[in-house]
Amino acid sequence: MIPIRNKKSLQITVTEMRNFALTYVQKYAPTKQQLKTYLLKKYLKTSIFNLKKEEVTNLINLVLSDLEKSKFINDKFYSESKAKSMIQRGSSINKIRNYLIGKGIKNEFIKETINKINDKNIDQDFFSAIKICKKKRIGPARIEDNRPLFYKKDISLLARNGFDFETSKKVMDLKKEEYNKIINLL
Repeated sequence: MIPIRNKKSLQITVTEMRNFALTYVQKYAPTKQQLKTYLLKKYLKTSIFNLKKEEVTNLINLVLSDLEKSKFINDKFYSESKAKSMIQRGSSINKIRNYLIGKGIKNEFIKETINKINDKNIDQDFFSAIKICKKKRIGPARIEDNRPLFYKKDISLLARNGFDFETSKKVMDLKKEEYNKIINLL
């Protein structure tokens, strides 16, 4: 016997896509690009044979625009909240920018977020580097006898976290007393 394939209509597929999207949005806080990728993968896993790729992308764009209008997805809010949490963890501005680019956020939202960060604090990278030093116990957080031995290692750790050489050198050259004063202010 030949199995009968159930062909689904376009309307049923739209509701299914909305349901997939809403479940994903409830579980995670995705960007528009992440949700688009998820829905495309979800479509590829399901067995719908009567739709072409153009129809699927149009369908996904329709669902995404509907979710944007109802404010389930907001890339601007996502970039601001993610940047704020990354700053609290001690991430550099370069690391934040690259993370947001990787998530598919538009350049205008990224520039706006970075400008807000720079408006609030002119030398944000310096304070983030201090947080990294405290967290990893490097640089001025080390015992004074070990600082010259681990200088290159500490500078390279700061560079891997997205800090430029001037900021890294400025943080590494801090005296222990100055470092403790800054830590008490943070």
